[in-house]
Amino acid sequence: MSLCPDCIKGVRHEGAPEGEFEFIGGVRCYVGTPSGEYNKEKAVLFLPDLLVDDFAKEWCNPDLEINPPRPSPFDYLNGDPVPVDAFTSGKYDLNVWFAQHGNEQTRPNIDKVVAALKEQGVKDLGVIGTDATGRYGFDLAFENITKVTVVSHPSLLKVPEDLEKYKQLSKAPLLINSCTFDQQFPKESQTEADRILGNGEQFTETYRREYFEGCTHGFAVRGDLSKAEVKAGKEGSFKAAVLFFKRHL
Repeated sequence: MSLCPDCIKGVRHEGAPEGEFEFIGGVRCYVGTPSGEYNKEKAVLFLPDLLVDDFAKEWCNPDLEINPPRPSPFDYLNGDPVPVDAFTSGKYDLNVWFAQHGNEQTRPNIDKVVAALKEQGVKDLGVIGTDATGRYGFDLAFENITKVTVVSHPSLLKVPEDLEKYKQLSKAPLLINSCTFDQQFPKESQTEADRILGNGEQFTETYRREYFEGCTHGFAVRGDLSKAEVKAGKEGSFKAAVLFFKRHL
């Protein structure tokens, strides 16, 4: 499996993050915690994509509508994310970098965070995976480590194998935020997901596939908000995730 050029394309978003960095299980994380009362037995684990420092903080903002705190394992890439200049230059050999940042090198950090959260009393864990970390969203669900799964424009999935495996092994309700232009999860894969996980339907009680017309792979975290369809896709995918967690977590 490999990544595609759109995995490091997009627009940087401005904003003032309101969470804090802390170490969870020895892994440096960015955490958004609600200011009011919240259920400390629940948490949503946001797995940022390959350009971690710029794009995940917005989803972990403590003022957002998801009630549980949202720790994000920022250092799951061992302090070596894809450099920001790769995002702006478009001249970066992503697959060379990825060869040194596969499951063997990065999954242990995610497992450390999960174990530490459980030690802190978290019983129900949701997960959000975008782009390459959509792969981890599926993997954690295969092992039923997470209770709810949300993925946006996922990469590195084997279709139909991973879809069939999800149906066979996972108990976690699944939301997929999909789009029009996506080499990693194209229309054919989207149709297969509906067939396998939705029994031919796009929306069921435990499976939903939102579709954002005119958007390109990366839209949920790196989309150009000056384009109306992309802004609608970014905001729509976020709203869909919030509602899905409220319903199932």
